[in-house]
Amino acid sequence: MRCPNCGGVDSRVVDSRNIEGGVRRRRECLACRYRFTTTERVASRSLFVKKKDGRREEFLREKLLAGFRKACEKRPLPAGTVDKAVDEIENELYSLGRAEVPNTRIGDMVMERLKRMDHIAYIRFASVYREFADLDALKREVESLSVPVQRPAQLPLLPTSTLPTRQRTRKKA
Repeated sequence: MRCPNCGGVDSRVVDSRNIEGGVRRRRECLACRYRFTTTERVASRSLFVKKKDGRREEFLREKLLAGFRKACEKRPLPAGTVDKAVDEIENELYSLGRAEVPNTRIGDMVMERLKRMDHIAYIRFASVYREFADLDALKREVESLSVPVQRPAQLPLLPTSTLPTRQRTRKKA
């Protein structure tokens, strides 16, 4: 492991934590004392993605993550949401036990998660993935998201029984 600060090859592990799908290690460079974090994942067997034109490419987590990040760019999502969704998809793909997965399957998995996460990110991704032929197709997709969400009524801050009652008194002139 090379130090990102000085390029030194010797480092010591300060802290290790298990994370989903791997181990997060906090390291300290022995040459310059710079601290940095690494993430280690178990190397899994090869998985190939079958493209629309029949080509096969090796599945790359980084490519999936880049697509998610592009769709979710400048959206108010909690930290780690995108990484968690990518982890879920990656785990689901490897659990299928297949050597080859069609890209449409991966695209549908992404669409499903984006639809739950953020409608704007979903439309951004869908506009590229579904290759809308015209504005009407895009409009239909947006309208499919326009189902009103039932939100519970806001609860009062204090129970009404504990609120003091105020009575107005008028001054007589």
